[in-house]
Amino acid sequence: MRQVVRHIAGVAAALMLGLAWVGGNDAAQGQTGDVKQIKLTEQMVKNFIAAQKELTAIADELQKAGDKPDPKLQSKIDGIAKKNGFANFNDLDDVAANVSMVMAGLDPQSGEYTDPAESIKAEMAEIKKDTTIPEKDKKQMIDEMTEALKTTPPLQFKENIALIKKHHKEIEAALGTQ
Repeated sequence: MRQVVRHIAGVAAALMLGLAWVGGNDAAQGQTGDVKQIKLTEQMVKNFIAAQKELTAIADELQKAGDKPDPKLQSKIDGIAKKNGFANFNDLDDVAANVSMVMAGLDPQSGEYTDPAESIKAEMAEIKKDTTIPEKDKKQMIDEMTEALKTTPPLQFKENIALIKKHHKEIEAALGTQ
């Protein structure tokens, strides 16, 4: 179970890295409860995958910009989004957030989807029962997971699961999370 939670955290971190580049986006700052949930299409997912190579190429530049990229950099990321079929980076950002929500719930071994909130609850139960974890550490872990649970919204578009499963390997390859 801990592998699943670590996988969730890893996938979410990889996807949210891209979201952080535009700054000001609550999803990028870990407030996933504010994600604009959308029904994904096959083309949106393919366009998202295609955009990753170019976004990765300017990752250092984007990280240095922090929350407020200069107009030239903003123009560059909007250009990448447009080149890959999005109206602007905000549209790509919305797709990335929705892809992230599903990817976070996919088990790395079986590929089966489990709602991330349910995974967090199950992990919390395991931690509470684990007698090998010192109480101080256990409390910190439970507190952190309780906070994560507060910002984990339910998935509104269940049909996104099948679409992301279909492209799971491509998404992981594009993000370098395999």
